[in-house]
Amino acid sequence: MNFHVMTLFPEQISGFLGESITGRAQANGLIQLHTYDIRDFTLDKHGKTDDYPYGGGSGMLMQVQPIYDCYRYVKRHIPDDSKVRALYMSPKGRKFDQKMAEELSTLDDIIFLCGHYEGVDERALELTGCEPVSIGDYVLTGGEMPAVVIIDAVSRLIPGVLHGEDSSEIETFHDGLLEYPQYSRPEVFEGLKVPEILLSGNHGKVDEWRRQQSIKKTLELRPDLIDESRLSKKELKYLRSLDINTES
Repeated sequence: MNFHVMTLFPEQISGFLGESITGRAQANGLIQLHTYDIRDFTLDKHGKTDDYPYGGGSGMLMQVQPIYDCYRYVKRHIPDDSKVRALYMSPKGRKFDQKMAEELSTLDDIIFLCGHYEGVDERALELTGCEPVSIGDYVLTGGEMPAVVIIDAVSRLIPGVLHGEDSSEIETFHDGLLEYPQYSRPEVFEGLKVPEILLSGNHGKVDEWRRQQSIKKTLELRPDLIDESRLSKKELKYLRSLDINTES
């Protein structure tokens, strides 16, 4: 998987993703991260990439020319037969979630456009075909952090990136449910004990307990996910037995 990030601050991208799991994935050749400084493509002798918006308004807007030329440079380095999508980090876009992460993990290349200031010239989106994507209903200083979030989430789904091949399949949001609570040593800490079932050695019972805990935690914290989760008849019966107030 190749990630191509067009940004005014490439060090923000490479710095964060050069550590931990994504750093190891790059070292092992499982993912490749390419950053492109949009300033390198401006025709302005002072390196300017922004200007005032037509029609007035507050703030500055990223200009179309350096973005488009940067995009064309990126595209020249991606094979014609590659499965590729271009994304623009914006609170106006489709909400990023685990389902979208799974969609993106099937691609060969993903191009990210990170905006700044008051956004980008609309023509940049028209010419590049970048799809607006949001990581939440709030405004950030720039698109770098959302790009890092998406790259991290997608990378975890690439075979071999996580140590256990099944690790990504049993994490939060697997099968539409939140992850069950987990425990490690010591067995007792500050009077709080590890649930007895986890010490029983009965793997069937442990799996059943974990599944029930996932259902319970989802109902408590994210009841909106319950309707889309895939539950068996037995699990639906357990769900109906729970008496949890989910009102905010």
